[in-house]
Amino acid sequence: MSEAIRYEHVDICYGEKQVITDCSFSVQEGEILGIVGESGSGKSTLIKAAMGLLGNTGVVTRGDIWYKGKDLPDLTPRELRRLCGSELAMIFQMAGSSFCPIRTVSDQLFEFVKEHKKTTRSEVEEAAADLFEKFGFQDPKRILKSYPFELSGGMQQRVGIAAAMLLKPRILLADEPTSALDVTTQKQVVEEMLMVRETFGTTILLVTHNIGVVRAMSDKMLVLQNGASMEYGMTKEVLAEPQSSYTRKLLSAVPVLRR
Repeated sequence: MSEAIRYEHVDICYGEKQVITDCSFSVQEGEILGIVGESGSGKSTLIKAAMGLLGNTGVVTRGDIWYKGKDLPDLTPRELRRLCGSELAMIFQMAGSSFCPIRTVSDQLFEFVKEHKKTTRSEVEEAAADLFEKFGFQDPKRILKSYPFELSGGMQQRVGIAAAMLLKPRILLADEPTSALDVTTQKQVVEEMLMVRETFGTTILLVTHNIGVVRAMSDKMLVLQNGASMEYGMTKEVLAEPQSSYTRKLLSAVPVLRR
């Protein structure tokens, strides 16, 4: 496998406050990296940096994020815009909030796709309906005609995943995609993301609080505390024999059901 993305000694600041310190890791094509840690540890900031989504005050102050020989923080907004959506895509924690509430799903998907390639509405709707069927929607045409507020939270999240995959990006950045969902819908979303990896060979960087989701999905695991990397390695090895005292504390906080 070849390398999909690599972070080298990355520091990130919001204004004068440093939130990521000297973070390094790499992910191979088709791998899933689970990024875990308590709230405020910098998980979401880490993946948003790759797509230039740090806002007006967020800056990568040191280090590099390499993708296909390009250092992403050094790209111009126009250069980065070409990559975002077509090669790098993101699923947000609350997918519904990333959709416009007064426009149909079909309208928004068409606008998104036509920004990256010449297409027609019928072509986009056909591709979207095909993905919706793969994701278990019984009536894809109804979903396309719906407004986001007409869909449940779980349906919005699954539509968000489908929208992110419409252009078959090489890398999918998932920012806590299951945390706002009930357990049954969480299982559906996990299965669909694994199906995305299996079908398209997509590399996934997954931010989550849920150790169970990491155990079920990820090949590698990165543990963050206060913006610093505490542990990084193969998921099975980290979960079985954590080397960091912080990782051991984090794992000990996970509830265990005993028969």
